[in-house]
This record gives sequence, C-alpha cells and structure tokens, in this order.
Amino acid sequence: MSARKAFHRTVSVVVAAAVAALGLPGPVSAAPVSAAPVPAALPAAPVSPQHTAADLAHAKATFAGVLAGSLVDGGWARRLDAALARGTVDPLAVSGAPARVRAAAVAANAEILRAKGLPAATGSVLEVRRAGAPGAVSLVAAEVGDDAVEAVPAYDRAGARHTLDARVAPAVPVAVVGVDESRTLAAGIDVVRGELAARGLNGPAPLRAAADGFWTTRVMSVRLKDDEEPWIKGDAEIYSIVTGVGVDSKPRVDIVQMPYLDDDGHDYYPGQILVDWSHFRYNAVDAVMMEEDDGTNYRALAQAIATALLTILDGVQYAPMVNAILDAIPDSWFTDDPDYVDSWYVLTRQSNERRTGARGNGTISFQPYFVTTV
Repeated sequence: MSARKAFHRTVSVVVAAAVAALGLPGPVSAAPVSAAPVPAALPAAPVSPQHTAADLAHAKATFAGVLAGSLVDGGWARRLDAALARGTVDPLAVSGAPARVRAAAVAANAEILRAKGLPAATGSVLEVRRAGAPGAVSLVAAEVGDDAVEAVPAYDRAGARHTLDARVAPAVPVAVVGVDESRTLAAGIDVVRGELAARGLNGPAPLRAAADGFWTTRVMSVRLKDDEEPWIKGDAEIYSIVTGVGVDSKPRVDIVQMPYLDDDGHDYYPGQILVDWSHFRYNAVDAVMMEEDDGTNYRALAQAIATALLTILDGVQYAPMVNAILDAIPDSWFTDDPDYVDSWYVLTRQSNERRTGARGNGTISFQPYFVTTV
C-alpha cells in the first residue's frame, strides 16, 4: 500500500469517529451500486499517465527547439521579445511568426489536446512566457511535467541543449514553452462533467427547495503552505472536487475552480461559494483540493472518479468519497498530474470555522451563506 493510500486509510478512522459524533449514519452493510455500462464514447481502457506525460514532454520540447532555432531571425526575435514583455504569448496568435514556428505550434497544440483528452474545439492551449533575467531571450525552455524533477531542458539559437535548475530561477532571459492551464482546466472540467453524466452521475440540478433562496457554504479565507509549483510552471491553477450524496441518492461531484489561488504562503479572501446544498440530499460533504498540471488526461480522470463513486453505497447519508477518488487515481499521477493539495472531510451546512485540511497543507475559513432569489 502506498504512503498516500495508507494516510487516507488512517484518515478514514478519524472521519468515522467524527461521523459518529455528529450522529450521521455512515456506510451500511448492503450491496454496492451496480456500475453503469461504459458508454461507447469512452475508451475501452484508461489512458496511461506515463504515456500522457511523455506525449506532453515531446510536444513542448519539440516546439521549444523550433522556436529557439527561429530566433536567428533578428526581426522575429525582437517581435517575440516585445510580445513577451507585455505578457504570456499564444504562438498561434503572435504577429509575424515564421511559417515553421506556426506549423510546429499547430502540431504541438494538437498533440497536447490529444494527451489531455480535450476536444479540438478547445482551441490553442500552447503558450510562451518569460522567466529569468530581463533582456533579449537567449534560451527557450520546455516546461517539465514532474514537480520533483531537478533539471529543465532548454535550447539556444544554434540548437544546442542546455540544462537549467528546476528550483532556482535562471540568471539569463528565458522563454518558457508551456500549457495554458487556466484554459485546459476549464475545458477539462467540462469533459469530466460530461463523462460523469454519461455514467449516470450528476443529474440535472434540482428545483430549489425554498422559493426565496438556498443555503451554501462559502470560502471566506484560504491559505496554502505549498501549491506544488516550481518556477518553470508559473502560477498554480487550483480546483476543488466537492462530493456527497445527490438528491437522487447517487454520489454527486461538483467541481469548483479557484483561479485566485496563484501563490502559496499568501492569504486570499474570496467569499467564494464552495458548496451549493440544494445539490445534495444530506447535510455532509467532502472536498478535495487539486492543482491542475499539464499531464492530466481529463477523460481518464473522469473514468477514475466515476468508477470509484459507483462503488459507493446508494442511500447512505455520508461516506468518505474523497478517499474513493484519491485511491482510484494511480499513484504515478500524484508526481504531478494532477497534484493533490489537501482535503476536508464532513463539511456540513452549519460549518462556520477555520479548518486545516487532513494533509495539513491548506487552511480554509468556511461560513454558511443563504443566497436569496427574491
């Protein structure tokens, strides 16, 4: 058993005690819900995380090499430097890009979308951003997929390969080829929602029980010790998976983006709605916070979540569904794709407190909030 899974087995014992203290019925002895047949739209087998990571590394490194070589054109190099000075660049949209750069960007973007399980309609998700010292870019680096890696590949105008320290920002100007994680996360959440619906989970939102509004739980403040992001990757892209029993007595998953959580060691005060209690039948849910990384294949992630949740007992008021989700995701994914940040168990509509997550990496202040509709 992996250390991660052993940790969650231990948490299960603590959660069971908390459930008993709250008087909530936990899992009972009954036959599990039968898994729905896999629709034809789903692949027969989950995508290999290792294959996904290799495809992404190849796409980014190949484009980085082409982009670095193109900088021998002084006019184009100056245009690229000017664009990077204004912010992140979409290589398929930057003005005056040489034909070979555009062709390489199209090929890399298509390979990234395939690896991430995203539709072609997602559009361009390839990006180039500046890192290191100011000045004219002298190296082009390829974003790495594993947070634990110590070296970053980079290329110069002559095509020579260099190695940069993954933990220390470079002392020279560098253009970093990466993935627009905010865009892939939004598209990936749509894929997950669609796949869950195809498996009979997350049915249509119910009619509001109260004509004048509905109860929610808001995130009033949040702080992370470690957002799992080295310099090569830029800002973190955080999302939370909220799980509980839906009004149809089936497991329900709500996914909430948290785009403001850019940096660790910083307090944020979003007042964001995390739980819409009209989506859930009982007064208890769990939340797991994840960091989107470019090795995530969203179709495979949806399969893992759906397969895990379809084993949860039907009609149970509370079961630790976060454990089922985390146990279903292969251990190799937790090197980077996606990164597990923290989890919070047994949130109730009355939760009005500042609570540190089970991993001890995140602290959130929760507050009940009634949203009026009149």
